[in-house]
Amino acid sequence: MDAAPADIALTSSAAARVAAIAARQGKPPILRLSVEGGGCAGFQYRFGLADRIEADDLAAAQDGVTLVVDEISLDLVRGCAVDFVESLGGAAFQVRNPNAASGCGCGTSFSI
Repeated sequence: MDAAPADIALTSSAAARVAAIAARQGKPPILRLSVEGGGCAGFQYRFGLADRIEADDLAAAQDGVTLVVDEISLDLVRGCAVDFVESLGGAAFQVRNPNAASGCGCGTSFSI
């Protein structure tokens, strides 16, 4: 299922990083974002390369890379953008999630 532009997005920076990681691992350039219970704020983001797009996935493409989110996680991340940020503190994927009421300092968990 293709995403509407406002559902999920992948920045060019994140797409470039996913493409590089996928090429190094010999996998297709598909990044899966999912949400699990836990973390210091209630929910936490999980990232991983996917081998394929599943039938119930919402997918958004950027620069030849696909971001996929399953139906259950979508309700918690609708409207989000996945970015790749490099700073003095390190480099990491970050989710800009308009649904999150608060987040933790490390940026990997959030609450609604």
